[in-house]
Amino acid sequence: MKKIIYLLLIFLCFSCEDQIDVDLNEAAPRLVIDASINWVKGTAGNEQSIKLSLSAPYFNTSVPPANNAVVEITDSSNNTFVFIEDNNTGMYQNSTFIPIIDETYTLNIVYNGDAYKATETLKSVSSIEYVEQINDGGFSGEEMELKVYYTDPEDEENYYFFEFISDVTAIPSLEVYEDRFTNGNQVFGFYTEEDLEAGDEVVIRNNGVSKQFYEFMFVLLQQNSEDGGGPFETQPATVRGNCINITNPDNFPFGYFRLSETDEFVYTIE
Repeated sequence: MKKIIYLLLIFLCFSCEDQIDVDLNEAAPRLVIDASINWVKGTAGNEQSIKLSLSAPYFNTSVPPANNAVVEITDSSNNTFVFIEDNNTGMYQNSTFIPIIDETYTLNIVYNGDAYKATETLKSVSSIEYVEQINDGGFSGEEMELKVYYTDPEDEENYYFFEFISDVTAIPSLEVYEDRFTNGNQVFGFYTEEDLEAGDEVVIRNNGVSKQFYEFMFVLLQQNSEDGGGPFETQPATVRGNCINITNPDNFPFGYFRLSETDEFVYTIE
């Protein structure tokens, strides 16, 4: 009896080696717009870039760039900032941008015969005051926690977008906050990672964002926390940003046009 069971296990192990091809329906590629204009405190903010790519089938390992697009940003005074593609990379760059807090900007893109448009306001942000490190955090008591403190301005409606970037994880950790219950108080952004060790560096960025972007990213992060993966991977349901296709609305793009004042802080784990 034991010999029969042993032979059956061998048969099952080797019979699972056949490759299974999954035939998935493939939609036509859509334009993906990563237009994040960040004015880092203490800099002129004139050098900015916009990334354009195309959506790809689920099992593709590379993201195709969107080449030869016309990309411009215009402010309310009709100043136009032209973004030029860098060597067919899908990265469009400008070195003359003028950032102004509470200024309204319009993004215009022409790609593959379609015109795309988005309008957004550049929002200010509170400075990072200090970082508190907790070595025995998390549910297990073995995770590294960082609390990033800042003071929310009083009598203003503010929204925040935190980015935590380290070499420990391939995908940045992203969080959004509003000041509905913390207006005028000192509050903190929160980051936890069990693999951080002494000497590791974490780049922390606090970005001021609009209510519209806060709501967009809140839904996006909720979806990915439930299903796993990063916010720029395939979405379980379509979450539309503020970019529209004015030529063919049905061929809508993915992505968002955001403008933020940004405070950046590099923290070294102790």
